[in-house]
Amino acid sequence: MKVLALLSGFIGLLAVSGMAARAEIPVDLELVLAVDVSGSVNEEDAHLQRNGYARAITDRRVVEAIQGGALGRIAVTYVEWADDKLQRTVADWRVIDGPASAKAFSRELAGGPTVTESRTSISALIDHCALLFASNGFEGTRQVIDISGDGENNVGRPVTLARDDAVRAGIIINGLPILRAGLLPWAEDRDRRRHLDVYFQENVIGGPGSFVVVARDPSSFADAIIAKLLREIAALPEPVP
Repeated sequence: MKVLALLSGFIGLLAVSGMAARAEIPVDLELVLAVDVSGSVNEEDAHLQRNGYARAITDRRVVEAIQGGALGRIAVTYVEWADDKLQRTVADWRVIDGPASAKAFSRELAGGPTVTESRTSISALIDHCALLFASNGFEGTRQVIDISGDGENNVGRPVTLARDDAVRAGIIINGLPILRAGLLPWAEDRDRRRHLDVYFQENVIGGPGSFVVVARDPSSFADAIIAKLLREIAALPEPVP
Protein backbone atom coordinates (compact mmCIF):
# COMPACT_ATOMS: atom_id res chain seq x y z
CA MET A 1 0.00 0.00 0.00
CA LYS A 2 2.83 2.36 0.87
CA VAL A 3 4.50 1.63 -2.46
CA LEU A 4 1.27 2.34 -4.30
CA ALA A 5 0.83 5.57 -2.37
CA LEU A 6 4.38 6.63 -3.19
CA LEU A 7 3.89 5.78 -6.85
CA SER A 8 0.62 7.70 -6.95
CA GLY A 9 2.28 10.69 -5.33
CA PHE A 10 5.21 10.51 -7.75
CA ILE A 11 2.90 10.30 -10.78
CA GLY A 12 0.90 13.23 -9.45
CA LEU A 13 4.09 15.23 -8.97
CA LEU A 14 5.16 14.49 -12.54
CA ALA A 15 1.77 15.58 -13.84
CA VAL A 16 1.90 18.84 -11.91
CA SER A 17 5.50 19.43 -13.02
CA GLY A 18 4.49 18.78 -16.62
CA MET A 19 1.60 21.22 -16.35
CA ALA A 20 3.86 23.86 -14.84
CA ALA A 21 6.39 23.38 -17.62
CA ARG A 22 3.68 23.75 -20.26
CA ALA A 23 2.38 26.85 -18.54
CA GLU A 24 5.71 28.60 -18.84
CA ILE A 25 6.62 28.31 -22.52
CA PRO A 26 8.31 31.65 -23.19
CA VAL A 27 7.28 33.71 -26.22
CA ASP A 28 7.92 37.26 -27.33
CA LEU A 29 4.21 38.07 -27.54
CA GLU A 30 0.84 36.60 -26.55
CA LEU A 31 -1.63 37.94 -29.11
CA VAL A 32 -5.43 37.64 -29.30
CA LEU A 33 -6.80 38.48 -32.75
CA ALA A 34 -10.40 39.50 -32.03
CA VAL A 35 -12.62 40.05 -35.09
CA ASP A 36 -16.08 41.64 -35.18
CA VAL A 37 -18.88 39.49 -36.67
CA SER A 38 -21.83 41.52 -35.34
CA GLY A 39 -24.97 42.20 -37.39
CA SER A 40 -23.42 45.01 -39.43
CA VAL A 41 -20.81 42.59 -40.79
CA ASN A 42 -22.30 40.52 -43.60
CA GLU A 43 -21.04 37.05 -44.54
CA GLU A 44 -18.89 38.36 -47.38
CA ASP A 45 -17.21 40.91 -45.13
CA ALA A 46 -16.66 38.27 -42.44
CA HIS A 47 -14.82 36.09 -44.97
CA LEU A 48 -12.80 39.10 -46.14
CA GLN A 49 -11.69 39.66 -42.56
CA ARG A 50 -10.70 36.02 -42.02
CA ASN A 51 -8.91 35.91 -45.34
CA GLY A 52 -7.17 39.15 -44.45
CA TYR A 53 -5.75 37.65 -41.27
CA ALA A 54 -4.92 34.40 -43.06
CA ARG A 55 -2.98 36.34 -45.67
CA ALA A 56 -1.34 38.70 -43.19
CA ILE A 57 -0.03 36.07 -40.79
CA THR A 58 1.82 34.32 -43.64
CA ASP A 59 3.20 37.52 -45.14
CA ARG A 60 6.99 37.36 -45.42
CA ARG A 61 7.44 40.63 -43.52
CA VAL A 62 5.29 39.42 -40.63
CA VAL A 63 7.08 36.06 -40.39
CA GLU A 64 10.45 37.80 -40.47
CA ALA A 65 9.32 40.17 -37.72
CA ILE A 66 8.32 37.17 -35.59
CA GLN A 67 11.64 35.42 -36.17
CA GLY A 68 13.49 38.66 -35.43
CA GLY A 69 12.24 38.79 -31.83
CA ALA A 70 14.40 37.85 -28.86
CA LEU A 71 12.85 34.37 -28.77
CA GLY A 72 11.76 34.19 -32.40
CA ARG A 73 8.22 33.03 -31.66
CA ILE A 74 4.82 34.35 -30.61
CA ALA A 75 1.60 32.73 -29.36
CA VAL A 76 -1.62 33.58 -31.19
CA THR A 77 -5.33 32.81 -30.99
CA TYR A 78 -8.21 34.00 -33.20
CA VAL A 79 -11.60 34.94 -31.71
CA GLU A 80 -14.79 36.13 -33.42
CA TRP A 81 -17.16 38.26 -31.37
CA ALA A 82 -20.42 40.19 -31.45
CA ASP A 83 -22.71 40.84 -28.48
CA ASP A 84 -22.14 40.18 -24.78
CA LYS A 85 -22.79 36.45 -25.23
CA LEU A 86 -20.86 35.68 -28.42
CA GLN A 87 -17.10 35.26 -28.20
CA ARG A 88 -16.07 32.25 -30.28
CA THR A 89 -12.56 30.84 -30.61
CA VAL A 90 -11.94 29.89 -34.25
CA ALA A 91 -8.25 28.99 -33.88
CA ASP A 92 -6.94 28.15 -30.43
CA TRP A 93 -3.58 29.21 -28.98
CA ARG A 94 -0.49 28.00 -30.81
CA VAL A 95 3.08 29.05 -31.45
CA ILE A 96 4.04 30.76 -34.69
CA ASP A 97 7.78 30.69 -35.26
CA GLY A 98 8.20 30.46 -39.02
CA PRO A 99 6.50 29.92 -42.39
CA ALA A 100 5.22 26.40 -41.63
CA SER A 101 3.46 27.27 -38.37
CA ALA A 102 2.13 30.51 -39.91
CA LYS A 103 0.63 28.55 -42.83
CA ALA A 104 -0.92 26.01 -40.44
CA PHE A 105 -2.61 28.81 -38.50
CA SER A 106 -3.73 30.43 -41.75
CA ARG A 107 -5.30 27.18 -42.99
CA GLU A 108 -7.32 26.84 -39.79
CA LEU A 109 -8.90 30.25 -40.33
CA ALA A 110 -10.28 29.09 -43.67
CA GLY A 111 -12.52 26.45 -42.13
CA GLY A 112 -15.84 26.65 -40.33
CA PRO A 113 -18.92 28.87 -40.62
CA THR A 114 -19.18 32.38 -39.20
CA VAL A 115 -21.67 32.75 -36.33
CA THR A 116 -23.14 36.20 -35.65
CA GLU A 117 -25.43 38.23 -33.40
CA SER A 118 -26.93 41.63 -34.04
CA ARG A 119 -25.36 43.77 -31.31
CA THR A 120 -21.80 44.84 -30.41
CA SER A 121 -20.12 44.41 -27.03
CA ILE A 122 -16.47 45.43 -27.07
CA SER A 123 -16.52 45.45 -23.27
CA ALA A 124 -17.59 41.79 -23.03
CA LEU A 125 -14.96 40.92 -25.61
CA ILE A 126 -12.17 42.59 -23.62
CA ASP A 127 -13.30 40.82 -20.42
CA HIS A 128 -13.38 37.50 -22.27
CA CYS A 129 -9.97 37.95 -23.89
CA ALA A 130 -8.34 39.02 -20.64
CA LEU A 131 -9.19 35.60 -19.21
CA LEU A 132 -7.64 33.79 -22.18
CA PHE A 133 -4.14 34.81 -21.13
CA ALA A 134 -4.43 33.15 -17.72
CA SER A 135 -4.61 29.56 -18.98
CA ASN A 136 -3.06 29.59 -22.45
CA GLY A 137 0.18 27.80 -21.52
CA PHE A 138 2.50 30.64 -22.55
CA GLU A 139 4.54 33.33 -20.84
CA GLY A 140 4.95 36.36 -23.07
CA THR A 141 6.97 39.50 -22.69
CA ARG A 142 3.80 41.31 -23.79
CA GLN A 143 0.10 40.44 -23.82
CA VAL A 144 -1.96 42.14 -26.53
CA ILE A 145 -5.62 42.12 -27.55
CA ASP A 146 -5.97 43.14 -31.19
CA ILE A 147 -9.58 44.29 -31.77
CA SER A 148 -11.12 44.89 -35.17
CA GLY A 149 -14.64 46.27 -35.40
CA ASP A 150 -17.03 48.47 -37.35
CA GLY A 151 -19.18 49.85 -34.53
CA GLU A 152 -19.33 51.23 -31.02
CA ASN A 153 -20.07 49.32 -27.84
CA ASN A 154 -23.88 49.11 -27.53
CA VAL A 155 -24.49 46.34 -24.98
CA GLY A 156 -22.75 45.24 -21.80
CA ARG A 157 -20.85 47.35 -19.31
CA PRO A 158 -19.06 50.56 -20.37
CA VAL A 159 -16.14 49.74 -22.62
CA THR A 160 -13.81 52.13 -20.77
CA LEU A 161 -14.25 50.12 -17.56
CA ALA A 162 -13.31 46.88 -19.31
CA ARG A 163 -10.37 48.59 -20.99
CA ASP A 164 -9.09 50.04 -17.72
CA ASP A 165 -9.36 46.67 -15.93
CA ALA A 166 -7.39 44.97 -18.70
CA VAL A 167 -4.70 47.65 -18.73
CA ARG A 168 -4.32 47.37 -14.96
CA ALA A 169 -3.70 43.64 -15.49
CA GLY A 170 -0.80 44.49 -17.82
CA ILE A 171 -2.65 43.89 -21.09
CA ILE A 172 -2.25 46.16 -24.12
CA ILE A 173 -5.27 46.77 -26.38
CA ASN A 174 -4.82 47.86 -30.00
CA GLY A 175 -7.60 48.64 -32.45
CA LEU A 176 -8.43 48.27 -36.12
CA PRO A 177 -11.66 50.21 -36.73
CA ILE A 178 -13.34 49.59 -40.09
CA LEU A 179 -14.86 52.83 -41.35
CA ARG A 180 -18.12 52.39 -43.25
CA ALA A 181 -19.57 55.86 -43.72
CA GLY A 182 -22.29 55.86 -46.37
CA LEU A 183 -23.35 52.22 -45.93
CA LEU A 184 -26.03 52.97 -43.37
CA PRO A 185 -29.22 54.96 -44.03
CA TRP A 186 -29.29 56.79 -40.68
CA ALA A 187 -27.29 60.02 -40.54
CA GLU A 188 -26.35 59.53 -36.89
CA ASP A 189 -24.98 56.04 -37.51
CA ARG A 190 -23.09 57.19 -40.60
CA ASP A 191 -21.46 59.93 -38.58
CA ARG A 192 -20.47 57.50 -35.83
CA ARG A 193 -18.93 55.06 -38.32
CA ARG A 194 -17.08 57.92 -40.00
CA HIS A 195 -15.42 58.82 -36.70
CA LEU A 196 -15.00 55.30 -35.36
CA ASP A 197 -11.21 55.72 -35.30
CA VAL A 198 -11.62 58.54 -32.77
CA TYR A 199 -13.97 56.37 -30.70
CA PHE A 200 -11.42 53.54 -30.62
CA GLN A 201 -8.65 55.97 -29.75
CA GLU A 202 -10.55 57.47 -26.82
CA ASN A 203 -12.48 54.48 -25.49
CA VAL A 204 -11.05 51.15 -26.62
CA ILE A 205 -7.25 51.07 -26.89
CA GLY A 206 -5.00 51.25 -23.86
CA GLY A 207 -1.67 50.30 -22.35
CA PRO A 208 1.93 51.24 -23.20
CA GLY A 209 2.38 51.90 -26.91
CA SER A 210 -1.23 51.13 -27.80
CA PHE A 211 -2.39 52.35 -31.20
CA VAL A 212 -5.10 52.42 -33.87
CA VAL A 213 -4.71 51.42 -37.52
CA VAL A 214 -7.69 52.29 -39.74
CA ALA A 215 -9.22 50.10 -42.45
CA ARG A 216 -11.29 52.23 -44.80
CA ASP A 217 -13.36 49.23 -45.88
CA PRO A 218 -13.14 45.41 -45.68
CA SER A 219 -11.25 45.21 -48.99
CA SER A 220 -8.32 47.09 -47.43
CA PHE A 221 -8.40 44.90 -44.34
CA ALA A 222 -5.43 42.68 -45.20
CA ASP A 223 -3.05 45.59 -45.79
CA ALA A 224 -4.17 47.26 -42.55
CA ILE A 225 -3.66 44.00 -40.65
CA ILE A 226 -0.13 43.57 -41.98
CA ALA A 227 0.77 47.11 -40.91
CA LYS A 228 -0.71 46.52 -37.47
CA LEU A 229 0.87 43.09 -36.95
CA LEU A 230 4.30 44.46 -37.83
CA ARG A 231 3.95 47.13 -35.16
CA GLU A 232 2.57 44.73 -32.57
CA ILE A 233 5.15 42.02 -33.10
CA ALA A 234 8.11 44.38 -33.13
CA ALA A 235 6.60 46.75 -30.49
CA LEU A 236 7.35 49.62 -32.85
CA PRO A 237 6.64 53.20 -31.80
CA GLU A 238 3.97 55.24 -33.57
CA PRO A 239 5.27 56.65 -36.85
CA VAL A 240 6.19 60.33 -36.72
CA PRO A 241 3.86 62.36 -39.03
